[in-house]
Amino acid sequence: MEPFVLANEHVHLAMPTAADVDRITELCQGAEIAAWTTVPSPYTRADAASYIEEVVPESWRTGRGSTWAIRRPEAPEGPVLGMIGLALDTSPTPERSAEIGYWLAPEARGEGLVTEAGRIVTDWAFDDEGLGLSRMVWTAFTGNWASRRAAWRLGFRVEGTVRGFGVQRGVRRDAWIGTLLAGDPREPVEPWPSAETDGDLAGIDVVSRVPAG
Repeated sequence: MEPFVLANEHVHLAMPTAADVDRITELCQGAEIAAWTTVPSPYTRADAASYIEEVVPESWRTGRGSTWAIRRPEAPEGPVLGMIGLALDTSPTPERSAEIGYWLAPEARGEGLVTEAGRIVTDWAFDDEGLGLSRMVWTAFTGNWASRRAAWRLGFRVEGTVRGFGVQRGVRRDAWIGTLLAGDPREPVEPWPSAETDGDLAGIDVVSRVPAG
């Protein structure tokens, strides 16, 4: 699959390029991204270069994944504000599935950019002229309320907590798992778990487990 742009009046999504290496290096050295993703830590410029110049193009080429840099529509060549992507499930079935992941720069959090980016990505992924998916999966390490909030806004239904589901730098961690089916509403379908968590979300709309950088 050839990389392509997805955009609306709120976000511009395009494959990251070599010009983004320094910016992504800087962002992936942040404490929040290190805490909630599986990026190497400490994160180096070589990690960013390998990801952008090898991993991302290869996933597009093979059709196993799609990764976009999030930017503002008025600055489509401006600084990267985050990343969003899909990792395809390769199970041998015509009912295709993919996992969504995302992260945002600190200065871009709290604006709903992940929700906007997630909406156009999921719309394309479910469309028959896109990937024609039957199902999407979201996962996040337990406690990542910001990621859960974004997934909730997109209509993902949290199925539960799986103990030791994720591996982060050699350590197993519990994770939440949510699903969104092609025919599901693209809006919240269950109550938000607790108003007590809202205080943990101020200024954050940030990180899911994949794809990182």
